[in-house]
Amino acid sequence: MDNVTLTINDIKVTVEKGATILDAAKKVGVRIPTLCHHEDLCVAGNCRVCVVEQKGARALQASCAVPAAEGMQIYTNTKKVREARKTIIELLLSEHAGECTSCYRSGNCELQAIAQEYLADGDAFIDVADMTEIDISSPAIVKDDSKCIKCTRCVRTCAELQGVSALWAINKGNHTKISTFMSKPMHYVVCTNCGQCINRCPTGALTERNYIQDVWSAIDDPEVHVVVQTAPAVRVGLGEALGMEPGRVVTGKMAAALRKLGFDSVLDTDFSADLTIMEEGTELLVRLKEALAEKKNVALPMMTSCSPGWIKFIEHQYPELLDNLSTCKSPQQMFGALAKTYYAKKKGVDPSKMISVSIMPCTAKKFEAARPEMNSSGFQDVDYVLTTRELGHMIRQAGIDFENLQDEKFDTIMGESTGAAVIFGATGGVMEAALRTAYEIVTGREVPFANLNIEPVRGMDGIKSAAVKIEKVKPEWSFLEGAELKVAIAHGLVNADKLMKEIEAGKSPYHFIEIMACPGGCIGGGGQPIPTSPEIRKKRAEAIYVADSELPIRKSHENPEIQMIYKDFLHEPLGHHSHELLHTHYTPRRNVK
Repeated sequence: MDNVTLTINDIKVTVEKGATILDAAKKVGVRIPTLCHHEDLCVAGNCRVCVVEQKGARALQASCAVPAAEGMQIYTNTKKVREARKTIIELLLSEHAGECTSCYRSGNCELQAIAQEYLADGDAFIDVADMTEIDISSPAIVKDDSKCIKCTRCVRTCAELQGVSALWAINKGNHTKISTFMSKPMHYVVCTNCGQCINRCPTGALTERNYIQDVWSAIDDPEVHVVVQTAPAVRVGLGEALGMEPGRVVTGKMAAALRKLGFDSVLDTDFSADLTIMEEGTELLVRLKEALAEKKNVALPMMTSCSPGWIKFIEHQYPELLDNLSTCKSPQQMFGALAKTYYAKKKGVDPSKMISVSIMPCTAKKFEAARPEMNSSGFQDVDYVLTTRELGHMIRQAGIDFENLQDEKFDTIMGESTGAAVIFGATGGVMEAALRTAYEIVTGREVPFANLNIEPVRGMDGIKSAAVKIEKVKPEWSFLEGAELKVAIAHGLVNADKLMKEIEAGKSPYHFIEIMACPGGCIGGGGQPIPTSPEIRKKRAEAIYVADSELPIRKSHENPEIQMIYKDFLHEPLGHHSHELLHTHYTPRRNVK
């Protein structure tokens, strides 16, 4: 590819043709402020905060949108640039409700940070903030138009990364507004609650629905036993929320902090991730047996059901393919059902006086917990879902010195897990965990990959595929002898849509498909620390795999607590009790919320 050479503040830099002025500045360590720009999204160039001066040009240039050209002389800190940026920021502040001290995003707001940097006057222009009622219709997402600066990051996220387009920019000029279909509340449109728009919103216009005070109230009630579970990806995200560098595994500190916060039982969603593999892996093998040995008409490829954003997407967009979904609940909901049955009985706790809290990297989990079918324990299985960010808030509120906490372990009974469960947090992790167990069930041998690391299903490609040859099987699985199990993995709903179109057209070659709604999987979930970027997600994923490699048990079926729950309570995967508590059905939503 051709290169171009230019200067940034008299520093010579060479970049590939097609790179922007902003890219060139980054290469030589010159920071240019941005608001509408995001590494994950296409160029918009509509906020103009990133303007720079080009020698010989009449007007300032938007550095995020203008390609670098041979011989350009760019200046990023002239008087003209500084004054223009300050005025632009003040105009943006005039559209933004200035409630910084009480705003949920205070301290982590890009507009707030840049306004402080340029000493912008919030009263320089007439206040024209949209003071329409805040939309709290959704159990997962809050939309506050008074905080919106029309950067369109949310619109581009929903369209480009997720292929949903629940949010649109409507009207023009000073009447521009970010809206939904026919301006309906968020809960009544095709929103999947994935929260990716929240992760890329530079202000507090989009935030998660906050349940912190409800959880504090439960903890403070002496009559209530509060159980908490923590998802795999939280342990590689929580440190960021508390000021650490991305990629830190903080499992032990997290367990210690949860105890200090006052939770009565500190348990791990990783336990039910292992349980999910037992149920889902068995379900896959049963479907393959019915299709190959019994020649039945079976819904294949089977697709994972762990990601609630993905579930709501298929319910809206491809309801005719719902039979292809695994009937397994997500690990969060399996845990909730067992907490108020199995765990409550083991601990002698009245389930009517138990509050089940989950800490998730995902905003869609809030919607999932509120689904009417998620009450197989006889109660609402999961009462409150907090994001990684919300847990970070609670830890700061409690004055806990998180970084200097001594590591602690989870409680026993539903607190032990394996490396296979940890990798659920990264795209491809569910597939890898399932293959580790299913292959061994069928052959009696470990999967033929070095150190159990199934590299073909790892990485950040939007769609990945792999094939595993099955040989020397046990007699009861003879119909699989010599078969090649074909699998695929997609993350981000725009990639899921491509696989769904293949299935719809009858052209899918796969037997098993893993889909995660969020880029990178749960490590890039809508409830993870802000900011997000490809580099940050890569560091979180690397940490997930390190955590897996360091655990003494790395296959779900070898978890002694999983073995115990089947012996004492569930009896067998896909058994009667499992179907009652751990499996569910889905809702076609073509014309409903």
